[in-house]
Amino acid sequence: MPAARLSARAVTVLCAATVIGALLSVLAVQWCRVNGWTDPGQHLALCYSDFPLLFVERGLAGGAFPFIDEVPASAVMEYPVLIGLVAGVLAAVIPGQGVTDERILAFHDLNHLAVILCWIGLVLVTAYSLNPARRRHALLVALAPGIILTVSINWDMWAVFLGAAGLLAWGRSRPVLAGVLIGLGAAMKLYPLLFLGAIMVLCMRTAQWRTLAKTLSSAAVTWFAVNLPFMLMQPAQWATFYRFSSEREPGFSSMWLALVPTGWSGETFSLLSNGLFLLCCVAIAWLGLAAQHRPTTAQLCLLIVGCFVLLGKVYSPQFVIWLIPLVVLALPRPKVFLIWQGAEVFHWLSVWRISAKITSEGAVGGGHFFFEVLYGLGIAAHMGTLTWILLLVVRDILSRPRADPLAGPVAQCEDAFRLPGLPGSEARTLRGAAANG
Repeated sequence: MPAARLSARAVTVLCAATVIGALLSVLAVQWCRVNGWTDPGQHLALCYSDFPLLFVERGLAGGAFPFIDEVPASAVMEYPVLIGLVAGVLAAVIPGQGVTDERILAFHDLNHLAVILCWIGLVLVTAYSLNPARRRHALLVALAPGIILTVSINWDMWAVFLGAAGLLAWGRSRPVLAGVLIGLGAAMKLYPLLFLGAIMVLCMRTAQWRTLAKTLSSAAVTWFAVNLPFMLMQPAQWATFYRFSSEREPGFSSMWLALVPTGWSGETFSLLSNGLFLLCCVAIAWLGLAAQHRPTTAQLCLLIVGCFVLLGKVYSPQFVIWLIPLVVLALPRPKVFLIWQGAEVFHWLSVWRISAKITSEGAVGGGHFFFEVLYGLGIAAHMGTLTWILLLVVRDILSRPRADPLAGPVAQCEDAFRLPGLPGSEARTLRGAAANG
């Protein structure tokens, strides 16, 4: 489908709104910018960030470049390659040497600026990815509380922007570019790789095997092109992220925390988590292939990523950024979005209360269990509202066809394959559907 261009006024409004959100994100971490990122103060002030911590503890302040220089085991970056490259490049341009308050602040601010630029790009990409009648909903991404409060915790916004750009490229019928962008996103954080699952279902339903092969191969080649030099040069450092992900115990806000008293190993929890997620993926694929009306690309992506988040061993506060553009694209209900964001803000607050108690060894919040109760309620609010959103998406798939502005190569294709099991046996296409979502 031809893409309607954004007007200059729309671009200005969206960029201005994102700048306002960005300024609020700076204000949210101002206490730490003035007083430093120390425990438990940064947790009490709700301004924790990985940037200052990793600048010091991963050797960046001393000039070590991740995945290239030899460093002690304790200083290895536990992230995918592209995050290490971004961190290394930005650390290299900070004036001076060694660990000083000025250099720590400069590293934080430079990374904060970089993710803000990605945020602006994400808002514009989201606007282009929406039906023209819904483009104002991109303002939800520009001013999302979940982004304002967490964007400077880590480098997630880079991957979110790349993944969203990959979906837009797919929607513009450029499968090779889509694969390249998704491959780059997966080299930054693995979750954009999940978008390929939605593309696979849509291509299977329409028998677009060549298009699927182009997308998958370009994503794989891109990921390997980025990773292979470091796999060969520093194999132990490169493997740290994958080993750490497999071996780590359940962490913040995971449902698996309830089973920690069993004494199961991190590998056991990984097996359970990955196994349940695989079952969810099979169910989503069945839904996508059996539904009477073809699901939209964003609906399938949100279901997959949402299940990944709910079943994962950890839900860091900034992971909400992964979901925000997908919810805006898949669910045209701003009120639902705002209710969910309220729950996520409550969860975010509860995380920093309990982490303040932990890092202060009980000096904060000692003698009572209020923070623990608050934390439990925060996890329940996060999981409950996200599950509600996913159920709303499933209901939409089963009950109402929606035009898919991101259908791209499959937009004009009739259904060639459908699984039995859901009402409505006749294959349909949304090619003529009204743009009602």
